[in-house]
Amino acid sequence: MPDRLSGMEVFVRAVRTGGLSAASRELSMSPTMAAKHLDALERRLGVTLLHRTTRALSLTEAGRHFLDEAEHLLSALGEAEAEASAQSVAIAGLLRVSAPVSFGTRHIAPLVPGFTRHHPKLTVELGLSDRSVDLMEEGWDVAIRIGRLADSSLIARRLVPVGAVLCASPDYLAAHGTPGTVADLKQHQCLSYMLSPSTGTKTWNFGVNGEIAVPVRGPLQSNNAEALVAAAVAGLGLVYGPHYLAAAALAERRLTGLALDVPLMDFGAAHAVTHPDRRPAAKIRAWINYLVKELPARQSMF
Repeated sequence: MPDRLSGMEVFVRAVRTGGLSAASRELSMSPTMAAKHLDALERRLGVTLLHRTTRALSLTEAGRHFLDEAEHLLSALGEAEAEASAQSVAIAGLLRVSAPVSFGTRHIAPLVPGFTRHHPKLTVELGLSDRSVDLMEEGWDVAIRIGRLADSSLIARRLVPVGAVLCASPDYLAAHGTPGTVADLKQHQCLSYMLSPSTGTKTWNFGVNGEIAVPVRGPLQSNNAEALVAAAVAGLGLVYGPHYLAAAALAERRLTGLALDVPLMDFGAAHAVTHPDRRPAAKIRAWINYLVKELPARQSMF
């Protein structure tokens, strides 16, 4: 007989993957059984959660309300099971973690020694790359991602909020003046991060939701944010991005933070992203719980 939990899992996976067939593959069941679980859930609730055709699924109003609750319940259950498992399963073997270069160097690598001291049978492989890795294809256990996450079937755990900053060196500001409005940016040298759609080579986005697109130009574009910060410190121009990139230079007054006539974009948060499995391995759960505990202590640097 279809059970309540399986019905919720089918429903959530179907929404996230776009169809019952994809959901059934992830859950290792037949499409027919997946449909039975979903039907039983809808009968139990007395509402239709999904409009289903042969080509597409769409959420009903009741489905939209139920989705958040179902995801929360499944996540809480997965965490409870993983915590119980971690008490009895040895945390050992290889943990493969991917992280952006700057964030990984500054905030993830310093936490690894403490984690491995707690789990001496575990080896951590920390891969640093600013591209968005494919966890499944490339075999990563966890990826650290910064910003607002796109919808996917992956499971994300929010770790810590990430602030934004626009800044330049005192020497640059003395020579070129201090911008006070977004319109002033056309008179300034803007150092652009090639991999970002928000602080990229042709436009920078402002406003909390990035709704204000401002044309920019400058003498340097790079796929590495550290290079942009170094160039800004040397007086080449303005740099815009997550606060943690420039935190040290700001604290040492080698860079000066700037305020314009509109808010800077909300860069969201740092997240730990894992495979779509409500029963993650004990080593993965232990690592994410460790980050949730330790990263807030470094909040002033974000």
